[in-house]
Amino acid sequence: MRKKAWGKPAALLLGAAVLLAGSTAGSARAALTYYSENYSAQVSISRIGVSLLENGEIISSRDYTEENDWVQTSGALLENLLGEGEKLILGKTYDNVLQVNNSGSIDTFVRAVVKKSWTDPQGDKDTSLDPEMIELDFLTDNGWMIDEDASTRERTVLYYDRLLTPGESTLPLADCFRISKAVGTKVNHIEKKTEEGTIVTTAYAYDGYGFQIEVEADAVQTHNAADAIKSAWGVDVTVSDDGTRISLQ
Repeated sequence: MRKKAWGKPAALLLGAAVLLAGSTAGSARAALTYYSENYSAQVSISRIGVSLLENGEIISSRDYTEENDWVQTSGALLENLLGEGEKLILGKTYDNVLQVNNSGSIDTFVRAVVKKSWTDPQGDKDTSLDPEMIELDFLTDNGWMIDEDASTRERTVLYYDRLLTPGESTLPLADCFRISKAVGTKVNHIEKKTEEGTIVTTAYAYDGYGFQIEVEADAVQTHNAADAIKSAWGVDVTVSDDGTRISLQ
C-alpha cells in the first residue's frame, strides 16, 4: 500500500495547494467596503493585506494596493516536508507551523479556513474517504478559536481573537500534521471464483490515493469590527471594550 499510495510523495505534496481562494477575495472586499464616511476620510481601504506563513516563510499573500488593485502570490504547502528520496510514513508526525500575517498597513482581525480531502489515482477529489485520516494539530490555547458550528470533518474554521497590527503575525494555528496509521487498516477483500475454488485478494481502500490540504486566510478591518466581521464572514462576535479582542457569540 505504501509503495503505491505514497511512492511518489512529490506528486502528492504538490497537490496540497495553498490558496487565497476567490471566496476569500469576495469576503475581504465585502469587509473593505463596510466603513463610514468619517472613517473613509481617515484611512485608505487600499492598505489591507494578509499573508499565510509556513515555518516562518510567506507561502501565499494577498494585498490591496494604493492603486485599488490586488497583488497576490500563491505557493504550495509541504513542498519541503520530505528530503530527497524520503517517503511519507503513516502515523509519523511532521513539524509544520502555520501562521497568518498582517501584511497591510492597518490593524486587522483574521481568520483561517483549513480544508482536507483525498484525491483518487486520477487526481479527482473523492468524498467517500475519511478526511479525518489527514490529521492536523490545531492550537486553541494561544488566541485561535475553532468555530464548531461552521466546521465539518473536511473543513475547520478558525478565528484569531486578537487584533493584528501591521507586520504582526499570529501565533501558530497548527504546528504539525500526520497521516493516520488507520489508513493502512482500511482494506477491501475481493473474491474471484476459479475452477480450483475461490481466490481472495486484499486491496487497500486508500491504495493509489493522494491527500490535499488547503488553507485560506483573510482579514477584515478593526473599525466597526463587529459589523465588518458579520458582513464579511457571516458570524456574530463580541468586541472587547478596547477594541483589541473578539469572541464568538
